[in-house]
Amino acid sequence: MARAKTIINKFGKLAGWNSITANMMGRDLEGITELSYDDSVEKENAYGAGMYPVGRGEGNYTAKASVTLLLEERIALQRSLPPGSRIQDIAPFDINVQYAYDGFLYRDRILNCEFTGNAVEVKQNDKTIAYKYELIVSHIDWNVA
Repeated sequence: MARAKTIINKFGKLAGWNSITANMMGRDLEGITELSYDDSVEKENAYGAGMYPVGRGEGNYTAKASVTLLLEERIALQRSLPPGSRIQDIAPFDINVQYAYDGFLYRDRILNCEFTGNAVEVKQNDKTIAYKYELIVSHIDWNVA
């Protein structure tokens, strides 16, 4: 008698770091150790007669992103710039994020990114040098084709 296939959970194999590809300025990032992005819309209940809201108001949209790069990846970026330029001088660019999951590709696009600063942090016994770069972004397109 054949045993039934046991699935650990209803999702099967889950997506992880090794299923993500981030492409910035035409090249897949190899020296990336962390990527974070999110967006939100200000929302609040509007009250009228009685104790319950009678509607809801919306305010501004906000998007945030950051990327942690190894020193070697940051140097590769700087090599593509004219001498004396800073990564903050790079014109706005998009980051395309692709997730391979369950045989399908899902894509998000972080639009009009710019580096807001540049730094190095390293301490005794570090095996690599990496830094978390905050980005200013205009918006995020989720699940694009």
